[in-house]
Amino acid sequence: MKELKGANMDIDLISKNVDWEQDNCPWNEKERTDEHKCAVKNKSVCKYFKGVKKPDIVLCSYGEK
Repeated sequence: MKELKGANMDIDLISKNVDWEQDNCPWNEKERTDEHKCAVKNKSVCKYFKGVKKPDIVLCSYGEK
């Protein structure tokens, strides 16, 4: 299980420009894109998203068997 800082989510909490460090999505890095989000309000949840841990850590199972 990966722990990604900065919560790669689009849930209307902040603007696109954030002042804190965000880890890159491993799925995006592999595909060289930026379209994958952990969660998008009222739309989708990434199949690798496994929850959120305080303070703003996304639990991600990308790459696990």
